[in-house]
Amino acid sequence: MENRRRHLAILGVMSLSIALAGGLVHARTSGNDGRNKPRFTFALWGDAMYTAADFSKLAPLTADINASKAAFSIYDGDIKSGSTQCTNDVYGRAIDLFNAFEAPMIYVPGDNEWTDCHRTNNGGYNNLERLAFLRQAMFATPDSFGQHTLPLEHQGPLGGEYAENTRWSYGDVVFVALNVPGSNNNKVNGADCTNRSARTAADCAADNVEYLARDAANIEFLRSTFALAKTTGALGLMVVIQADPSFDLPETEDVNERTCVRVTNGQCLPAPADPTRAGYDGYTAFLAALTGETSNFAGQVVLVHGDTHFFKVDQPLVDQAHLLPNLTRVQTYGSPNIHWVQVTVEPKDRALFSFQPMIVQ
Repeated sequence: MENRRRHLAILGVMSLSIALAGGLVHARTSGNDGRNKPRFTFALWGDAMYTAADFSKLAPLTADINASKAAFSIYDGDIKSGSTQCTNDVYGRAIDLFNAFEAPMIYVPGDNEWTDCHRTNNGGYNNLERLAFLRQAMFATPDSFGQHTLPLEHQGPLGGEYAENTRWSYGDVVFVALNVPGSNNNKVNGADCTNRSARTAADCAADNVEYLARDAANIEFLRSTFALAKTTGALGLMVVIQADPSFDLPETEDVNERTCVRVTNGQCLPAPADPTRAGYDGYTAFLAALTGETSNFAGQVVLVHGDTHFFKVDQPLVDQAHLLPNLTRVQTYGSPNIHWVQVTVEPKDRALFSFQPMIVQ
């Protein structure tokens, strides 16, 4: 346990620059104190279980990650495609695949395995019934998946509400995994209720009640994780979700002309993208909380998500005029590109985090 949680002093004022050279991307800090802190690597992957072709690529990917001797792996959601049935065997199949990893494997829920199960081509399930089943099937024990496991702290009781929100510490970094899925975080707007769906109006009202409660729980766990990172002197914090919150919509000049939601410590805190944009307003409160907490944290913060299936490392928050210099976004590969991202944490280097795309032949 002591190798996963160390009480070390926080670095001073941190600044971040992104450099890409030979496929290696660094989230840079302005210096370090030169002490002998632990270096480690881990793996990020997700959106990798859509088609038969995808499944044929999982054995080589698993072998590649195992051979890398990564300390652990994180899967950022989607254990099936968005147009296939949400049958019970989907969850057991994913567990078997996750347990093929030698090192600990941490799973973060995606939209395809619960939020989208109301779709007629998914079987017309009740979203909330599938979420309850997912919690019971995937989060019934305290530890991660994998042949070697990692103890995880769960926000809620095992198998119950918010059991899927987990956190752990490793080296100089605190990690938190949150159930923030695609499809607008299960927030339902107007006509989306019954579009290609078996939902009733009552089902959609229940989904919105669920969204509000889980969004509040996610934000509470996020804030307490930042507090933990400060208390333990962590140099960095990684937040892992599944959803792409629409950082890249739109990529036009008017993205820098939005009005601030509020100003905190001189920082403009608008919601990324248009907070009224239908289909993405389910992320507004969460992103505002992430922005506020990051602006008051001396270390480096990394937000990891999948959902869009393109590898990307950038700084999307808040906008060009109000950059958060200590926050990096990493978007992982997804079907049909079944690859992974190697993350190196090297506290003695100017780069606390570095991200290497790992192409599996």
